[in-house]
Amino acid sequence: MNIRAAVLAQPNTPFTIETLTLDEPRRGEVLVKIAACGVCHSDYHLLTGTTKHPMPVVCGHEGAGVVEAVGADVTRVKVGDHVVLNWAPDCGTCFYCQHGRPNLCETFTEPIWSGTMLDGTSRLHLGGEPVYAYCGLATFAEYVVVPVQSCIPIRQDVSLVAASLVGCAVATGVGAAMYTAGIRPGESVVVFGCGGVGLNIVQGALLCGAGTIIAVDLNQAKMQLALDFGATHTLISDDHILEAVRDLTGGRGADHTFEAVGIPALQELAFEAARPGGTVTLAGLSPMGSATNLPGAVITRTEKTIKGSYYGTVNPARDFPLMIDLYAAGKLKLDELVSRQYRLDEINTAFDSMLTGEVARGVIVF
Repeated sequence: MNIRAAVLAQPNTPFTIETLTLDEPRRGEVLVKIAACGVCHSDYHLLTGTTKHPMPVVCGHEGAGVVEAVGADVTRVKVGDHVVLNWAPDCGTCFYCQHGRPNLCETFTEPIWSGTMLDGTSRLHLGGEPVYAYCGLATFAEYVVVPVQSCIPIRQDVSLVAASLVGCAVATGVGAAMYTAGIRPGESVVVFGCGGVGLNIVQGALLCGAGTIIAVDLNQAKMQLALDFGATHTLISDDHILEAVRDLTGGRGADHTFEAVGIPALQELAFEAARPGGTVTLAGLSPMGSATNLPGAVITRTEKTIKGSYYGTVNPARDFPLMIDLYAAGKLKLDELVSRQYRLDEINTAFDSMLTGEVARGVIVF
């Protein structure tokens, strides 16, 4: 079938809207009609070339839609199901899946980063040549063919625009608070960066019962949003930020600090803001090849713990429906994350808005 999609031909060029050929789903694959997809900074790393990926590529990894067709042996979903797409599918049988870490599944790691299906081929084509799918999803398109493991069925009484954000920003942020860090009631939290992921760390910390939740950003406009999502204090990042954090945490630093942007200097600041014995969780995706300088002697003497958080340590099959239920019950904010909706042909404008910090999350709506 022919579909419209936003294609990135090479780094440092704008997206162009192209008509692509999309193959029918093969064994174990699903055709999904995309309803909405979020615009995420991780996609921008492909545009700048700081994340290396085969090209041309259709980006987009945060989406939701409706199942249109299924390939052979697919029983998990059926035509008409509403699904949130999972960019870290799991096989259920590898070492990591068997040890309760499906977000680290080794079966899908290589094909996902190669932009192909499990058999090493692409379902997207332009002029007879393959077009690759970022995170195996390629949601900046009207339709996608994805592995069945990437389809998480959800209830049909919620907005697919709101549900689309569960597939990345919400899972990554809320999961980082709940599962990676394991915040306990009454603990203090600092979140560096209040974009889509950071705001969800804030509301994840609130769900966990944190007592003090400090949101830090350079953008004053993000401060009211952070308060709306559960922050008890907001700080504009400056040269005195560590002093301000310690003033709010008994002079010690926070029990938990989170970096939600992926900037090495900010990761180092998050380390400094954690108290002795505290936990630093790195949830932002840094550019490939970047390095963070964390002092080994200080780590040893203060027993600080540094954790990486990949997809919020979630189990999508379990946690996506749970987060949708929390949203339906009024306990998780999704609608408030959507600052602006765009058409597919406005995708470059959507990225411009993301970079200026004027939106919490922009969403492409089909």
